[in-house]
Amino acid sequence: MKTVTLEDIKKAQETIKDIVKKTDILESVKLSSMTGANIYYKCENLQKTGSFKIRGACNKIANLTEEEKSSGVIASSAGNHAQGVALGAKMNGIEATIVMPATAPLAKVSATKSYGANVVLEGLVYDDAYAKALEIQKETGATFLHPFNDEYVIAGQGTIGLEIFEQMNNKVDTILCPIGGGGIISGIAVAAKALNPNVKIIGVQTANIPSMYESMKSGKVTTAFKATSVADGISVKTVGELTFNIAKDLIDEVVLVEEGEIAEGLLFLMENQKVVAEGSGAVTTAAILSGKYKPTENENVVCIISGGNIDVNTLNRIIARGLIKSGRRFTFNTDIKDKPGGLAELTRILSGLDANIFTVNLSSTDEIGELNAQMTLETFDHNHIERIKKAVVEAGFRIK
Repeated sequence: MKTVTLEDIKKAQETIKDIVKKTDILESVKLSSMTGANIYYKCENLQKTGSFKIRGACNKIANLTEEEKSSGVIASSAGNHAQGVALGAKMNGIEATIVMPATAPLAKVSATKSYGANVVLEGLVYDDAYAKALEIQKETGATFLHPFNDEYVIAGQGTIGLEIFEQMNNKVDTILCPIGGGGIISGIAVAAKALNPNVKIIGVQTANIPSMYESMKSGKVTTAFKATSVADGISVKTVGELTFNIAKDLIDEVVLVEEGEIAEGLLFLMENQKVVAEGSGAVTTAAILSGKYKPTENENVVCIISGGNIDVNTLNRIIARGLIKSGRRFTFNTDIKDKPGGLAELTRILSGLDANIFTVNLSSTDEIGELNAQMTLETFDHNHIERIKKAVVEAGFRIK
């Protein structure tokens, strides 16, 4: 059975050294203070094409035969592998076709097209696009480039692990890594465990699509899907056989984060780290903020921010969700008197509690002389919301 070694990863590092960036590692002062550990970020969102995926894609393309190159390449991707393949193909003068889910963010679709690739949209998640890509591959004879279940791709992603140990002067206790199909965590785990067998490798998945979590639990590759996720980059219903066989021996734990926790993680990164991540890039932060992973005192933890390719409209929705989850935004309905000053009494209470009114919508009710007021407030936290609710009710208003 195929596998990946430290030597494969070192060879990949040499192969792609002039293409990829050695991305920065930044300390999270806020998260370190909150946990008592030393939390760092490996910022693959600042990589070329905005994601780690260019590492594996370019290593794979570099190892294609001339015959394989001449047939053109085809790939399926939620968006980041697509850009890596598209750029790698363009650099090598190879024709590329990419099949992406119809739910892929517009920013990823547009970026992939900008590198000259032919883009086909199919299905809701990566697995749907994968099936369509195989159909097209049979028709055209193009060379299929798998986004994760490939030894050259895994070795390329594993170069992140080599960089982490070099940049951290080998002082690494734990690496938190997103999991979709398992390519990045498999590669990092091979490199990290070879350099230090005691380092912990913690995988993070969305609870909506817990494919590696269920596979680890059952001891075999298991398909898992509950709903779509804001973490589109790791929305993979079935992990790879190769990635699973590596992961089951090297990953210490897989934790699951909820959609609201991912949104909160994304908001935290923007506000406290000044970093824009996509949903899949924020899951490692979500794991720590939610307590799904609790680091010990002075533990050196590196969180992988896997990508930053997020559509602005999607970002706006996720930020709104993160504000609600963290108690920074509160919406409620109540009835007020339909008369001059009817709204003023309510706004006076809110003003006295330092709640900023974001929006107010008034509408008629079934009762003559009453209006329904829907108010959205900017608040400090959940305790602030509870004080507001208590004051409004005590003033005789009913919160609906």
